[in-house]
Formats: sequence, C-alpha cells, structure tokens
Amino acid sequence: MERVFHGSYNDTTCIDWSADSRVVAVGSNDMTTRIYAFARFENLKEYIIGGNSDAIVNVFFEEKSLNINTVSRNGHVIYWECSVVPDELVPAKNKFEKKNSVSTEEEKEDEMIDIKEDIITVKEEEEKEPELYKFYYTRKFRIFIDKLLTQDSTEESSKKKKVLVTAAAYQKSSHIMVVGCASGEFLLLDMSDEGALLHSLQISSQTITSVSVSSTGDWVALGSSSLGQLLVWEWQSESYVLKQQGHYSDMRVVVYSSDGQHIATGGEDGKVKLWSAQSSFCFVTFSEHTGAVTGLTFTQSGRAVLSSSLDGTVRAFDLTRYRNFKTLTSPQPSQFSCVSVDSSGELVVAGGQDTHEIYLWSLKTGRLLEILVGHNGPVMSVQFSRQPGSSTLVSTGWDATVKIWDAILTTTAKETIGLASDGLYVTLRPDGNQVAVATLDGQISMFNTVTGHQEANIVGRNDLGAGRADADKVTAKTNLKSKAFTTLCYTPDGKYILAGGQSKNVCIYNVEEELLIKKFEITQNRSFDAMDDIISRRKMAEGGINLALVEEREDPSERASLKLPGVVKGDKSQRSFRPEVCVTSLTFSPTGQSWAACSSEGLLVYSLDNDWLFDPLYLDIANNPTAVRQKLKEKSYSTALMMAIRLNIDSLKKEVLESIPINYISVVVNELPETYVEGTLTFMSNILDKTSHLGLYTKWVTTLVMHHGNSLKRRAAEIHPVLTALERALSTHHLNLSKVCDRNEHFLSYLLAQVSLRSRQKIMKIDEKSDEGDIKDNKELNEEEGSLEAMFED
Repeated sequence: MERVFHGSYNDTTCIDWSADSRVVAVGSNDMTTRIYAFARFENLKEYIIGGNSDAIVNVFFEEKSLNINTVSRNGHVIYWECSVVPDELVPAKNKFEKKNSVSTEEEKEDEMIDIKEDIITVKEEEEKEPELYKFYYTRKFRIFIDKLLTQDSTEESSKKKKVLVTAAAYQKSSHIMVVGCASGEFLLLDMSDEGALLHSLQISSQTITSVSVSSTGDWVALGSSSLGQLLVWEWQSESYVLKQQGHYSDMRVVVYSSDGQHIATGGEDGKVKLWSAQSSFCFVTFSEHTGAVTGLTFTQSGRAVLSSSLDGTVRAFDLTRYRNFKTLTSPQPSQFSCVSVDSSGELVVAGGQDTHEIYLWSLKTGRLLEILVGHNGPVMSVQFSRQPGSSTLVSTGWDATVKIWDAILTTTAKETIGLASDGLYVTLRPDGNQVAVATLDGQISMFNTVTGHQEANIVGRNDLGAGRADADKVTAKTNLKSKAFTTLCYTPDGKYILAGGQSKNVCIYNVEEELLIKKFEITQNRSFDAMDDIISRRKMAEGGINLALVEEREDPSERASLKLPGVVKGDKSQRSFRPEVCVTSLTFSPTGQSWAACSSEGLLVYSLDNDWLFDPLYLDIANNPTAVRQKLKEKSYSTALMMAIRLNIDSLKKEVLESIPINYISVVVNELPETYVEGTLTFMSNILDKTSHLGLYTKWVTTLVMHHGNSLKRRAAEIHPVLTALERALSTHHLNLSKVCDRNEHFLSYLLAQVSLRSRQKIMKIDEKSDEGDIKDNKELNEEEGSLEAMFED
C-alpha cells in the first residue's frame, strides 16, 4: 500500500492519472472532484473542484497537461484549465535535515548557526515565491448535453428532454469525448473545439452502462448490461463494426454441434443463440420461444438444432436459412424439461415435467408418434443413442428410476433400473453401451444398457464442494449434504466423464478407475453467493450476529421477508440480490480438444493446449532431433517421419513434413505403419488452422486417407475426435477460399465489362480518326481484350 487518500464525503465513482503519474483526479457522488498529489509537492497537496450540481460520472486529464474534463450525471461537461504545467510542480524538500552527532561544543555552535541561516533562507524563498507557481483551476467552458440532444432550443422542449449521463470515455490524443445516456443515446464531442458536437445516435432504449474509444478515435464501443449487448460503431461512415448480444438472463443449456464448429446456448429469456467456436461471436439468435429454454440438441448432420421450453413446445431451427421450420406440441399442454434426437435425425423425443410422460415425434412430418408412459415423477432427462441405426433411448426422473426404451419396437420400457435416490440427469456413452445417471444423493452410477448391471459408482459429493451463503444458518459442511450433480457429459472416447452441479466446481472422473482426475473452479467472483466456506467477519456484528439475517424494516408491523427453501437465484424484487454460483449444463466438443460449461458466470470454454506437452511414443536412446535431421539429409524420409512422431515434438514434425518433397508423399505414406497414422492425422488437424502451406498439408491428408482408408474405417469409433477435427479445419479453409474466389470472380467480371465499355467508346470515334490510326487502335484493343479474357478463363 503506497497511499490512502481520504476526503470524499460519499462514494468515489471514478479516477484518472495524469500523464506523468504524479497527480490523481478522483470524482465522487458528493459532486466534487479532488486532485491529489501522489508525490510530495510544495504547491500541491489536495485541491477540491466544485461547480457541479450532481454526482461525477467520470473525470479525465488532458494529454501532457493538468487540465481536466469532468462529466456529471445531470449532463454537464466542464473543461477546467490548470494554472500550472506539470514541470512547474515544485517537489517538496526536507527543510531540516538531521546532522550527524557532534562531539565538540564548537561544532554544536556551528550547527546551530547553520540551522538559523537555513530558516532565514527558507522564509526568504517563501516570501519570494512567484504567483505563477500557485496551483488552482479555472473553468474554461461548460457543455450542456440536454441542449445538444434537443433539436430546438426552446425552454419547453429542453424541459421535456431530461438527460441522465451513465458513462463517459475520452481519447486524449484526438480530444474526442463519448458520453452515454440512460435513454440509449450517445454523443461524440470535440473538446479541442469547445465541445462541438461531432455525432449523436440512439442505439436502443436501454441504458448505456459502459463506453470506450479506440486509439485512433474512429471506433466507439458501447455496452448495455440490461441487454447484455456490445456494439462497436464507426462514427465517420455511420456503420456497425461489431454488434453482439448475449442472454440478458441466466443461461441454462449448452451443446456443441456435431463438427465442433458451433455452440448453441439456451437461456431463461427464451432465446436460442448460436456461437462460433473459433471467433466466439454470436451469429444468429432465435427468439420464438415464450418461456425458458430447458434443452438443446443438434441433429447428426448439423443442419438443424432442436430446443425444448417451458412454454410447451419443441422447436426445430434450420441452420441454412435460419428459420423455425417445425413446432412440435403435445395433445395436452405440458412443460418440457429435456429434448433429444436420434442419429438419423428423424425421431425427436422430449420429457414432460408436469405430465410425467415422454413424447415421441417424427421430425419430417411433425406428427406425434407415441407417448411413452412409465415414470411416476417429473422426467428430468432423456437421451438417444448416438450409434447409427440405434433406436435406444434412456430416461430418468424424480421417481428414482432409469428406464431404457426401444423407441421403434415397443411403447414400454425394455429395462427399468432402480436408483437409491431421485435421478437428475442421464447421459449415454458415445458407443451406446453404458449409461451414467446423476442422483440426488450426490452419486454418479454407470449401468450397462444391454444387461442392466451396474458397472461403476462414483461418490462425488465431497468433490463437488459447497459454500455458505450470507443468509445461511448452517455451516458449509452441513450445506454439502443437500448438494448434488445436475449435469453430466462423457468425453468423445468414453473414458472420462465431466460432472457439475450446485457449486463452483466442475469435476472430471476416470470412469474405469472411479477416480477424480481434476477439479476446475469456474469462478472467483465474490459477487455470487456461497463462494466461501465461512462468513467474513466484516459481515458479523458484536456477539457473532450475522448482519445478513438482520432485517431493516421501517414499519415494525411489516412481515419479515423469508427466503424460500431451495431458491438459488436470489430475490429479484430486491434492489440488489446475489444469486448462488452453479453449473447448469456441460458439453464436450466432438474433437475432444475443448469443453464448455454453462454457469452463473456465463458460457465458459476450456481448451486443451498441448503444444508444450512432451508425450513420446516408443522412445529409445537413438531417437533424438539430431538423428531425425540426419535421416532427412540421407533422404530416408519414412524413417525420419516415424522418428519425429515417436518424439511427438510439434516443431520437429512440422520440419520433417515440410522437408519431404511433394512427389515423395505417396511413397512415404505407403511405408508408414498404421500405428503412426493416427498421430500424423492428429498433428495435421492442429497445424491446418495455423499454417499457410495449405496445399502441402491437404495433399498429406488426402494421401493418408486414401491409402489407409480401410484401417481408419475399422477404427472410426476410436479416432472419431481426430476425424472430426480434420473435417472442421478443412471446412473452414473451404469456406474462406470460396469467399475469396467469389470475390475475384466478380472483380474479373467487372474488369471485362470495363474492357467492353472501352471498346464501344473507341468504335464511336472511328469516324473522327484517320484510317491508319484506326487500324492500329483496333489491333491494340483486340490484343488487350483477348489477354483479359484468357486470364479470366484461367
């Protein structure tokens, strides 16, 4: 801690440093701006600036000067000019320096004489201090935002336009200030021209809570917390650079597409959003639902996404035309809690939360095919098998059972497995041979889908952990007894399982060993409730009384507001509330390289960064980078590639693959054993996103798939993540190249049209020129047009 500045009579709202970092300006709700000296100066300790009639929203120093701009909440922007420049701040000196101890009386007398002379000198210097060095501020000009927003300057219209400034930003080099208002309007002011209005626009009817300006002053970023909206505006051309909007309520479900390129999320605001896994931007929003979205799933082809909602509908959205092409409903109104689709994309199933039934539709016709009855409680989760041609369906609910169905053959459960507690979530392993279910007692149980026998059981309540909310009357240890996993997800290879629930932790377990591999803590945000195991002493009164349990009531006859049991979202009728942190949904990418969590903090994506990982294969002493490079010099390309794959060093594999001549690729691939094919393809899927040698690596991939197609087909289930990653990388490059080719085609068409236009113009001038000159011009024209047409055909 370097300094602590006191003085404001209300909350401080903003702070800014001077260019030399020696002076600090602080704005406050007490309508004052205070200038503090971080270093010690003779002519500045603390200076208070008044002149505002409302709270200070922001304060900004000018570049290379101590002049400041203040922005108040009632729409007053004031430019204050300082009487001194930064170089005129006089550093404080120690007037009475301590001398070393003296031993003789003469030296003591000399010391006293020196001190008297120093005092006289200091007084003379203080008397002779020039007026130029006196530190004070004067108001140069004031800007009224309400007058700038009002088209005419009559008093009646200005009274109607009440302005409330909520955010401000300043670009010091270009002297451009951006002011955002509660009405959704923002203004650009040129402070070098006494606040001249450059631009104004209303982006929405919601409050602008944050603004920022780019370093060049061309782009303005605006944020609205109530909408979850981010907008980047290019004010000179008046066009959008970026427009993004998240869920303005809690997210509930998340799922990856079959190729891993897109992520779909559903929220309590009834919206379904699609995000790009590469750019993290939302590119389409479906808002047809009128209730909270409870389930999401992609079809195996990736051309449609289906969602279930509490509004009693299951909707299918086309990802080619971006429209709702099917709406599925039940005979009697029912709130759907989950949805799933089979591998063929023909059958859709949803579980009823209040009717305790499972509904089966045909996606092609939209007809209700069957109603599966058997659960005695709300159906919490259903899932189809992902295996091609399989119609196996599993479900669980609050009746403490897991039911295995054949959706085509029978309408009754093929197998019913009893649980020790209510089922909360069920998921199938990618091969369809094992089902995992999370129960209310904090356990994860795995069963064989064919025999129904239990294969594993994980007791993970202690791993899940629990915190103590501010208003809890029990300890975190007691609170843990009521916690459980509410969402599960297998990895693509089926060896591990992700689990999350009513806490800030996400656990990953080894299914076969029943061991905890890693625990992820999704947030450290203390804005959420139940983040800590104990209540902070700052929130405790004398005698150990919890202040959160003490209610403030103006009228003693009022009833006390009691918290309902199980409420984790907070009382939204209160002015401020703290929702409990929790994880509501988990999904693993089909590539196996990342997984996403839907939580109170938002959508979190965790990626596997294995660039630094040294994981050798069949390593021996003779295998080293020097030996690999020697084999390259000897033109033993197959041996060099196998040695590089054994070492598993990405930079070395890249060097070997790019050193092999392109006409040797087929020979090397023929000599490559099947053991090394998967490692090579895995490296290809990672390098294709980064390399510029697209043609070379595409040739490698094509040759590998052609020569080892049969073995890859046999092991498709094992290497599915690798093949999916390859498909994603190649599809991305195909899309980018298609855009470039289309742009070039249109540009060449324009050039050819220009040639035709010039030829017509020259023909019209034939009569005005001599015959000899005409012949020469026509020859040049024909040659030019022929060359351009040949280039276009190529």
